[in-house]
Amino acid sequence: MELLSKLNRLLFPCAGEYEKLGVKKSLALGFQHAFAMSCATILVPLLTGLDVGVALFCAGCGTIIFHLCTGGRMPTFLGSSFAFISALCGVIGNSGFGATKDEQIAAAMGGIIVSGVFYLLLALVIKLFGKGLIDKLFPPVVRGVGITLIGLNLAGSAINNIQTQYGPDGTALPLFGQGYDMAAYVWAWVLAGVVCLLAVFLSSCGKGMVKMSSIVISLVSGYVLALLATKTGLAPASLMDTGVIADYGWIQAPHFVTPTFNITAIGMIAPIAIVTCVEHVGDVYANGAVVNKKFTENPGLHRTLLGDGLATVFAGFVGGPPNTTYSENTAVLAATGNYNPASLRVAALVAIGVSFLGKAIGVIQSVPNCVLGGACIVLYGMIASVGLRTLVENHVDFTKNRNLCIAAVMLVLAIGGAAIGNATFSFSNIGLGIIVGIILNLVVPEGKDVPGMVAHTVEKEEIVPERKGR
Repeated sequence: MELLSKLNRLLFPCAGEYEKLGVKKSLALGFQHAFAMSCATILVPLLTGLDVGVALFCAGCGTIIFHLCTGGRMPTFLGSSFAFISALCGVIGNSGFGATKDEQIAAAMGGIIVSGVFYLLLALVIKLFGKGLIDKLFPPVVRGVGITLIGLNLAGSAINNIQTQYGPDGTALPLFGQGYDMAAYVWAWVLAGVVCLLAVFLSSCGKGMVKMSSIVISLVSGYVLALLATKTGLAPASLMDTGVIADYGWIQAPHFVTPTFNITAIGMIAPIAIVTCVEHVGDVYANGAVVNKKFTENPGLHRTLLGDGLATVFAGFVGGPPNTTYSENTAVLAATGNYNPASLRVAALVAIGVSFLGKAIGVIQSVPNCVLGGACIVLYGMIASVGLRTLVENHVDFTKNRNLCIAAVMLVLAIGGAAIGNATFSFSNIGLGIIVGIILNLVVPEGKDVPGMVAHTVEKEEIVPERKGR
């Protein structure tokens, strides 16, 4: 154990800043943290078609990379980023990026690597010019609307997980059309509704780890309910396929995929890093507020972005989803009162270990789409709501034409599906909306209205007391 302690101090020189944890306590807290982080981490590969084992492996390795870059000072766990789901789904499953799924994943990985490189470049810029540049490029109106757009663009995915049914040839059946199973439709919404309501109830009324693990508990409950309903014949068997578990061995290596660089895929995926970098900065501030340390100064934003970027580049080289700092991580820190980064490194090792347990991955793969959809109603809605909260907390004034115009253009370009470019390279959807928002913020003068645009405000009507006798 003394050897491990020396190795810990060598690799993570800031380890001495925190109170030492015993072996048993470190393991217990590490498993608890890994459990709390696992839900969101595995949801991304389930929704995008990536390998769950690779996602867990990348989360664990990415967390270790982050701690190495920051000297082990910041108690952070890196997991799969939700912001990239829509863009990844546009590449994986699209025959235009390859005839096989592995070829499509490989093309997506090229975009993920470029996303990580963007982190590294931004880390260099902040090192040279200071973190004030972030506030200049990403004011609250751009940050808030950008985060909201991520949630809104994912909304359709959540509903499709519940309602979409597939024919024998694998094509999606038209809603309520020929061959569409109404019994499966009703049961899908019942299961999704139970998961959604349970997640809302536990998240709102739960305490401690119950609250932090509300999504995990909801998913497990929905899984068990779906299993009972399908095995007893109450619900159509098509809702759940447990046969996939048999396809996995007890010990099985994750399905790694090496990247290829497709410029169209890069154009779809890489711009999302603009938003996730802003989210990263917010997470660093929030994490520091809980732990009562100024992580923006020590280790500094340049080091935290370096760690996040290298973790994302690593994920791209092995076939995993891009990594990001987790707000859920900060919530677990606040709930448990344990701030020692050593326990998070234990959680990372647990994630790496589980990634090689084939049967566990098989169980995860067998989670019904409608159960995932019920959880995603809450998760995706919360992403959009966080964006709105960003606007409110930063007192973004929408009586100003400037803010109205920036938000309006971003919303329409992203939600309307606009694309600028050609068949080889293009910016579209969220990435395009955010880039245009940044440009408008830089070119539209502060405090001046855009000609021809008027922000109408309702003046308070003067109320004259009614005279008696009239």
